[in-house]
Amino acid sequence: MFIWGIGEGMFYLFQPIYLQQWGASPVLIGALLGGLGAAMAIAQVPTGYLADKFGSRGIMFGAWLTGLASTLVMAFAPSMEVFIVGMLAYGLTAFVTVPVNSYVVAARGKWSVQRALTFVSAMFQLGGMIGPVAGGAIGDRFGMPVVYRISAGFFVVSTAIIFMIKPQTREIHPDHESRGKLHQNNRYLLFLGLCFMTVFATYLPQPLTPNYLQNQHHLSLSVIGWLGSIGYLGNAVLTLFLGSLNATSGFLIGQILMGVSALILWRGNNTIWFGLAYFSMGGFRLLRAMALAYSRSIIHAADTGLAFGIVETCNYLALILAPPLAGLLYAYNPQYVYITSLGLIIIAFLINLKFMVGKQKLTQKISSYFLRNNL
Repeated sequence: MFIWGIGEGMFYLFQPIYLQQWGASPVLIGALLGGLGAAMAIAQVPTGYLADKFGSRGIMFGAWLTGLASTLVMAFAPSMEVFIVGMLAYGLTAFVTVPVNSYVVAARGKWSVQRALTFVSAMFQLGGMIGPVAGGAIGDRFGMPVVYRISAGFFVVSTAIIFMIKPQTREIHPDHESRGKLHQNNRYLLFLGLCFMTVFATYLPQPLTPNYLQNQHHLSLSVIGWLGSIGYLGNAVLTLFLGSLNATSGFLIGQILMGVSALILWRGNNTIWFGLAYFSMGGFRLLRAMALAYSRSIIHAADTGLAFGIVETCNYLALILAPPLAGLLYAYNPQYVYITSLGLIIIAFLINLKFMVGKQKLTQKISSYFLRNNL
């Protein structure tokens, strides 16, 4: 995951800019990124079910190979149409999210679910922290196709390593104990809706921010690459240091951080502020990991893969719908993207606070956490 993070970090941040270089408009870029979200959403539930039934390892092998092949397509694409095919194929590799998380939960030993999930996520983010700086510098000097080719080299190494993992240890439960009951779990179903709303609100400002920084604030690819690395650093630091929080607190704090990020991008006017905004974007990874951890606490253990798959499908539906809206808002006034996101985040936070904390006072939850940890 660390090595894959380096490779993906080299190009992922710059994809909206590269599409712009191909001649795509903000509205088209938003639509394409929405299509990327659709590609990510397609396989979440089926792969979650298969991970529960047969284990995660084989699915993970397929995802790594698909990611490598699609990156090579993007690296050598002769036209925007071929590049888009490669980009959407790379989006399909998101089907590995649920199998990886299921594998991690099964292999976590004495670790808590949230600690295990956030630690593995942090390793990916630490790798990603290296990628944007290198990708921006290489892109400025040699062009984006070279960036994709170098990324493919890192993916070769990561793929070789993943083929060394052992089969997953799975919990076996009779079907009558667990199967088919998620649709009867009202708290889980309500939480799915809240996940969609929260991810939509917090993802809205992200897709076109590189274009915003280049077009409105005239930053180079190299500078944007440094900001992207700060973003990956924020992901890693926040998930590592806040990963031991209970799922409710982590989910809410992630939303606060994303609100801070949207506010800074709206009102900021220099790279220091933008760096802080990118660091705060680590809240997005944190809240998504905590969403899985929270859902794990309200479902049967044998349904972990399927339940995670449904949660991720709701999240990716938000990733489908948010970029087109961002493109429309950006075309009208780029700052409206951040204003709209901030308003939606505030609404989502208040609803989540009511749902997850209930009648208990938030201050009681926070103070009990500090007392438990002798802080």
